[in-house]
Amino acid sequence: MSQTSLKQKKKNETGSRNSKDSLDTEKRKDSEKSGVRLSTQGSQELSLPKTDSRGYVVRNQWSRTSRSPSTRAPSVDEPRSKNTSLKLPSSSTTSRTSSTSPSQQESLKQLSEEPSPPTPPLPSTPPMPLDSHPPTPPEPFSSSRRSTKMHENPEAWAQGILREIRDSRDSMPQRDYPRTPPTEWKAYIQRRSTYSSQLDQDCLSELPRQHHQREEEEDEDEAYWASPKPKNAITIAVSSRALFNMVDGRKIYEEEGLEKYMEYQLNNENVILTPGPAFRFVKALQHVNARLRELYPSEQDLFDIVLMTNNHAQVGVRLINSVNHYGLLIDRFCLTGGKSPIGYLKAYLTNLYLSADSEKVQEAIQEGIASATMFDGAKDMAYCDTQLRVAFDGDAVLFSDESEHIAKEHGLDKFFQHETLFENKPLAQGPLKGFLEDLGRLQKKFYAKDERLLCPIRTYLVTARSAASSGARVLKTLRRWGLEIDEALFLAGAPKGPILVKIRPHIFFDDHMFHIEGAQKFGTITAHVPYGINQKMNN
Repeated sequence: MSQTSLKQKKKNETGSRNSKDSLDTEKRKDSEKSGVRLSTQGSQELSLPKTDSRGYVVRNQWSRTSRSPSTRAPSVDEPRSKNTSLKLPSSSTTSRTSSTSPSQQESLKQLSEEPSPPTPPLPSTPPMPLDSHPPTPPEPFSSSRRSTKMHENPEAWAQGILREIRDSRDSMPQRDYPRTPPTEWKAYIQRRSTYSSQLDQDCLSELPRQHHQREEEEDEDEAYWASPKPKNAITIAVSSRALFNMVDGRKIYEEEGLEKYMEYQLNNENVILTPGPAFRFVKALQHVNARLRELYPSEQDLFDIVLMTNNHAQVGVRLINSVNHYGLLIDRFCLTGGKSPIGYLKAYLTNLYLSADSEKVQEAIQEGIASATMFDGAKDMAYCDTQLRVAFDGDAVLFSDESEHIAKEHGLDKFFQHETLFENKPLAQGPLKGFLEDLGRLQKKFYAKDERLLCPIRTYLVTARSAASSGARVLKTLRRWGLEIDEALFLAGAPKGPILVKIRPHIFFDDHMFHIEGAQKFGTITAHVPYGINQKMNN
């Protein structure tokens, strides 16, 4: 071979080697640029993590083989979303190679024919350890507008959702529900102000509110019910066993069960029930209503009797037949079908609850409702039909049991000293103080018409206190309350039964079962008030 050809060959080899090295350098630069671009793009996308429809961050499953050697591995603190999957720079390199000049393409053909020296490997990134938490599979991407907004700007999307919820909540009409009366001894007048007389406007039709208010005012001016309206009434809740004698049915219920009891009542629904212990008291209340309407034709501050019983609704037919037979004006019934009716007492704004079930009475007392357990008297005793007569014990009935605490714990001598020392300090109120206030308010309506001597209501205080040692504090307490008692009898520990026979009250309230049993022996209708220290000592 000639020297010229050798020089030409060396020259060609040198050019091809230089062109090959330049191509390798371009490839390396392109890959580095692509990697930088992709990593920059990935960091931009990672700053806004993708969330699913519930607001949770969607993480993609990362593997060792999916990482490109030209990209950096994400740190542990970065959220891993599927947008961080990177493309290899082979496609970009191919596209750049296709745009090279013709001379470079001929050099590449020559290089492909000749064996090329090995290319040094690119530096690879060490694999990252797998996440200690199990990866969460991504949810399918939704093509809806809401999902698009969520993925584009999740923070703005979340704030928009919160704004919508807040606006919808603020735009909802606020209901003004009546509050439950507090569990303390308050009269009906005191409790009535806590209940709204307005109707629930949310439950009304689309008629204007003024139209409903005008109808409500017209209804108040129109003819009243046979029994007074609830919001102006002195509500007396009476159980069926207190109003009528249901001993036979009760015996069947206790011995044979509920189904036999129901069958018995259905078979005898046309049989009129005989009067119970509260029957004469209810008749006397209705006589007071009749006298008030004679003097005040539009009067609504009257007694309203509610039959409150846990009997089944089917038993109500016999109760209705018996009520109509005796001419009782009881329009409101509450038959709870075996459930305790105590929960309905506050809903009916009950001022006094009378029952033959001592457990229900105790439950009502604990709820702050004046209650008593009824005991029947003599059947042949003559009661006044033209005057309601109500007799009260003092301590733990009209007044609190604070004085009885001293008598039980320190004896009568300390009790007398205490009452003398605090003679001018009023006693705290007891469970039946509110009912005495109701009676006094109605009495004043008759006094205003010059009917004091013919008043159909008469009240009595029958107490075991001594007038000389502890009677002054009682009378001064009533005076401080603005209440009048028609007759006050201080017995100084003597039995109450003989005195009650002379009074013949329609009901006598006492907290001592000793006095209740003693009055029963003389035929007096009694009502036990389970309140105060005596109940704790008996239990």
